[in-house]
Amino acid sequence: MTVTWEELGWERLADGVGRCRLPGWDCTAGLVLGADAALMVDAGSSLDEGARLHEAARRLAGRRVTHLALTHPHFDHVFGAAAFPDAEVYGAVGTHALFAPGGQGRKALRADAVAEGLDARRAAEAADALVPVRHEVRGERALGLGGGCRALLADVGPGHTGHDLAVLALVPGAPVVVFCGDLVEESDEPQAGPDAVPARWPAALDRLLDLGGDDALYVPGHGAVVDAAFVRAQRDALAARFGVSR
Repeated sequence: MTVTWEELGWERLADGVGRCRLPGWDCTAGLVLGADAALMVDAGSSLDEGARLHEAARRLAGRRVTHLALTHPHFDHVFGAAAFPDAEVYGAVGTHALFAPGGQGRKALRADAVAEGLDARRAAEAADALVPVRHEVRGERALGLGGGCRALLADVGPGHTGHDLAVLALVPGAPVVVFCGDLVEESDEPQAGPDAVPARWPAALDRLLDLGGDDALYVPGHGAVVDAAFVRAQRDALAARFGVSR
């Protein structure tokens, strides 16, 4: 028996589209449900959190998650990925190599997670279990989810990282919902770590706006849902912060 988004603490954004704000790092996870398939956007910060997301999706959809899109390779968005063993996993081009067993990418993710407060055992467990990103997106890739519901995956970075993927939920008769990852943040100033590409970040936001349009709902990686005006203002603030000319 299925339940409502609200009963599970999720925010419904359109017919078959919703998101939740996870505790701890206030990280967003999204879900897009079609008649034939279910797409999860990001997987949480640990295997336990990923398992809770998978169970919520199963209850909402009445089926398993068939697709998992990772917006960028930071631990709070990817460490739950192994909880979706049957899903086809998508990421921006270059993500697969970062998750290679024994590679520096996994070690860096684990170290960052511990530095940010994740228990060392849980961080090691999640890093060791990271699933391969078998479908790397270069440019754009469309997914038909059934019943007229589609998702568009777009490699819009680099910006917040070297591998930023946006996910657009396209539901007939509803506003476009754009899952932005951490290219957009509402609850704090956008974070620029050592893997950020500041000179390209404003252009990535221009690309998001071109894809979504003025009437879209923009879902930040952290914080409340925003509109196109907010994204434009953040784009201008980032350009000024990093000295990027328009």
